[in-house]
Amino acid sequence: MRIGELAEKAGVTPRTIRYYENLGLLGPSEREGKGFRYYTEVELARLRKIDALKSLGLTLEEIGSILDLFFEEPTVLQGKQKLMEMLVAHLKETDVKLEALAQFRSELQANIAKIQNWIDEQTKSQ
Repeated sequence: MRIGELAEKAGVTPRTIRYYENLGLLGPSEREGKGFRYYTEVELARLRKIDALKSLGLTLEEIGSILDLFFEEPTVLQGKQKLMEMLVAHLKETDVKLEALAQFRSELQANIAKIQNWIDEQTKSQ
């Protein structure tokens, strides 16, 4: 299939496919005749896996580091193990960010209360 057909089947743009090729996420496509790119079901499967991994919150760099594991090993055990490590790391980072946001929220509430008290005192004394 040509790039337009692959893009349509995968739900991406041809530009995205070329970008992924430049990043090494997709292997080089076959070129025949007048230099048209031709793709197989393998590239379609890789695009779908990239999309699935992106939906889990992985960066393209992270995806690039594990993508081949899902296509080289029949059990995909190594890919799933590496994916689990990445997801656990993301969860830890998220917990740290949530804690910082909770602290910030608490400080905002305290500052709002202080300012509101000051405003209330000023309006009472007038």
